[in-house]
Amino acid sequence: MVDLDAAIGYVVAHGDVVDRARLAWLRTGQAPPADVLEKAEVGQASTGGWPAYWGAHVASVDATCFRLAELDDLGAIDRPAARKALAWLGRSQRPDGMWEEDESLAGIAPPWAQPGDDEARLFLTTNAAFWLVVGGPERGDEDEHAARIARAAEAFRASLRPDGSWPSFLVTGWLGCAILYHLGWFYESAQIQVALADRVPSMTAADTAGLFSSLRRVGMSTEDWLLSAARKRLWETQRSDGGWPSDDGEQFNVHTTLTAIRALR
Repeated sequence: MVDLDAAIGYVVAHGDVVDRARLAWLRTGQAPPADVLEKAEVGQASTGGWPAYWGAHVASVDATCFRLAELDDLGAIDRPAARKALAWLGRSQRPDGMWEEDESLAGIAPPWAQPGDDEARLFLTTNAAFWLVVGGPERGDEDEHAARIARAAEAFRASLRPDGSWPSFLVTGWLGCAILYHLGWFYESAQIQVALADRVPSMTAADTAGLFSSLRRVGMSTEDWLLSAARKRLWETQRSDGGWPSDDGEQFNVHTTLTAIRALR
């Protein structure tokens, strides 16, 4: 069994003020103080997106989606900053239904966000569309919002191989699966779930937590066989201090642990 009390203790001991506010929201729905929300929203570009730490002042699709995940954990997805970011994501979609980072970030961005790279383009498309699903439309924009998600889903669906695998990073699979599940394309979603289930036994803690929390966010039952396997994998990868390790260095261990708590709450 996963030790949630130990996970909570890990975040309290090692997290900053925003991390602890995320924990409070995830556990009890406690609204964060205004100064914590302002800290979580700082640095937003005038266009609506957030720049990445590697991208100077250029708004990044990848960084904006990461920030939206933090704001979602604070119950702040309907605040003006998040709504402005979601509107920017919508405007940034390409005519083919996909997303790509600004050309000025070529050579600077990491592999998963590199402009001109097909795998990165597919990942960014599923990531942006996932957050449009979570964020929901603005009043009066319902039809175009749904059309954006549908265009992205069609672009991802067209990339799928006959065995349900996809030509991009592992995370692209579970985000695409979540979008298709949300739209009711259950056959394609089930194909991807089979492919993901084969990978779960060797997944890292961070990937497992990301998969679990994303599929839960679109309403998949915790009794689903894929999520049951993911829960077992989280139990196997939880450390003795209660936390889960990140794939991106110790500074992100608290974020990974919060993602696992989000999935299991």
